[in-house]
Amino acid sequence: MSDASSLPLALSQGDPAGIGPDIALTAWLRRAETKLPPFVYIGDPKVLAVRARQLEIEVPVRECTVEAAVSTFAQAFPVLPVPAGIDVVAGEPHVATAKGTIAAIETAVSLCMSGKASAVVTNPIAKSVLYEAGFGFPGHTEFLADLVKRATGTNPRSVMMLAGPKLRAVPVTVHIPVKDVAPALTEALIVDTARIVAHDLKSRFGLERPRLAVAGLNPHAGESGTMGLEDQDIIHPAVRKLRDEGIDAFGPLPADTMFHEDARARYDVALCMYHDQALIPVKALDFDESVNVTLGLPFVRTSPDHGTAFGIAGAGIARETSLVAALKLAADLSRHGASTS
Repeated sequence: MSDASSLPLALSQGDPAGIGPDIALTAWLRRAETKLPPFVYIGDPKVLAVRARQLEIEVPVRECTVEAAVSTFAQAFPVLPVPAGIDVVAGEPHVATAKGTIAAIETAVSLCMSGKASAVVTNPIAKSVLYEAGFGFPGHTEFLADLVKRATGTNPRSVMMLAGPKLRAVPVTVHIPVKDVAPALTEALIVDTARIVAHDLKSRFGLERPRLAVAGLNPHAGESGTMGLEDQDIIHPAVRKLRDEGIDAFGPLPADTMFHEDARARYDVALCMYHDQALIPVKALDFDESVNVTLGLPFVRTSPDHGTAFGIAGAGIARETSLVAALKLAADLSRHGASTS
């Protein structure tokens, strides 16, 4: 297996009707300015060519093998071709592209698992489009874990972390309705999630003793049981168990006082109980630079922390900042070696 620093990142196209092609093209154009690590784009080169013309930018798109991507990157935009399925129109998602979108993700994972790419970086997908085509996963995170299971026979527990310059946050429950959060929370789920977070912050992010701030579920962390029992009956015992294991976790903390500047200085990651409790503060603080990182996998995976933005695809106003951050973080994390779940 080659050294990670000599391998390209595997960048999947995402939904080709969204801003994935836009931000990939503009990120490549700024490669010298941002010191962008080399990547190979997995997607349809015809979509890229059409989008470049629409954006009125000149980008030499070159089909190549993954082995040639690094040497190609300085002169041309390297593409490992995966057909989109139809003639793609910016801003107009179509179910016919779902097969290519899924194939791009599968190819990126396969390249990493075989040691031909250093990390997976995924452009945004439209879950509704994939669901229409029979996609059976809530999102990227769960699909990536399933691909690892198929390849290795192991069943990794993948964990979503949003990481920005000012805040890292992990939702314990992810893509479920708010009404289902409390029934889904268990001591074991919190402990298992925290173990993976602590492990990967140490092994990938280089934090010798990560500090985990654990949010409460209810207002004021339950106010001694007067606003719900989950904090004292589920979250507090989970924190106690983590501390007994030597993990520097503390809480449950009232979520409304966890995210101001002084509070953030006391921890390395916020462990939150549901999706928006984690994502709202990250996006409020670091919208253009936050990155979605999947922990618990045997390879690094990052993604821009935004959606497909069909409404601005092809308009020339999509900002590539989060994708650049995702590519640079993926390269940095891959140098720390393989993670175990």
